[in-house]
Amino acid sequence: MVNFTILAGGYSSAIVSYLFNSDANALSVLGQNPSGANPSWIALHPTNKSILYATNENTEGAVQSFVVKSDGLLTAALGTVSSGGNGPAFAIPLSTGEVAAMNFGSGNGVFVPTEEEPTAFVSGSPVVTFPATATSHPHMALEVGSEVFVPDLGGDTIWRLVQDGAPGKYKIQGQIDQAAGSGPRHIVVRGDQLYTIHEDDSTLTQQTIPSDPSVHAAPATANFSVVPPDVPAGASMFAAELLLAEASAQAGSNFTQPFLYASNRNLGTQDARGDAIAIYAVEPELTFVKHVFTGLDQIRGMQLSGGSENEFLVAAGVAGSAGTVVMRRTQGGADLEIVATNTDIPTRTSFVWLEQ
Repeated sequence: MVNFTILAGGYSSAIVSYLFNSDANALSVLGQNPSGANPSWIALHPTNKSILYATNENTEGAVQSFVVKSDGLLTAALGTVSSGGNGPAFAIPLSTGEVAAMNFGSGNGVFVPTEEEPTAFVSGSPVVTFPATATSHPHMALEVGSEVFVPDLGGDTIWRLVQDGAPGKYKIQGQIDQAAGSGPRHIVVRGDQLYTIHEDDSTLTQQTIPSDPSVHAAPATANFSVVPPDVPAGASMFAAELLLAEASAQAGSNFTQPFLYASNRNLGTQDARGDAIAIYAVEPELTFVKHVFTGLDQIRGMQLSGGSENEFLVAAGVAGSAGTVVMRRTQGGADLEIVATNTDIPTRTSFVWLEQ
């Protein structure tokens, strides 16, 4: 029997702990861990997997730290620090010991250093403001070598940032422009290839990252709609999440090819099949494989199970009452099947996995 603990953030005042038994295909709630209001995005420390960070996506945004206990539940918040703005929809710890938090509502972000004990924050970091010609809505941060890439949904660009002296101080050194009105939301980087899920036009694009940060133009080498076929009249589609599952290095693995998984959100007339996840093969070139319908309403959060296999994917909607589903990757990753559902908590927005 293999048990996984899954932690889930959402628009509430608690981070939920789930237990997934992969033999019994059972998903149950271990408990609800009190947090600050609206811990919409959660992320694990890159090396100490017992430390969890969470945003508080509020007008006066914040980031909190927790320790994951042996029973899969969390301690009370051990640290809380301002995100420097309004509506932090994303936070991620970096290899530098800083936690990057992006404020969707105020068009800025902050890089918060941590003390020797990573649950303790150092306050006072300068805020980075993104100079978009339209309203800036930074929605993610991704460490790429010595840079941090920030997709700006409102500014239709990917900002390229680097450290600028003291810990917590960053500057913009370049950008990778995106199609006007596309709304870049989340990204994946694989080598020198940039894959971007665009919220506003529901597309997945591929670009080669310019080696020179001062070069802003990077023509798309692939551009796919992620919208499933035959959506009902009145549907209103907005893409949300993008995940990469690399080929497994494990001998005898079924997962010998890399795949991308892109989620759709229907904010209009709901489809009886629920929202879909679009699957793309990455090699030898980006190729659409299929849509898998989930029964969920407005998929915003989904995450792979980690490890060399990434056998499972967990997902939930931000609306409705369909709860959380766990899906198994089948056909070498080219398909998904729902193996467990839990509706005790109607909605969730982000996940991390812990293997026991």
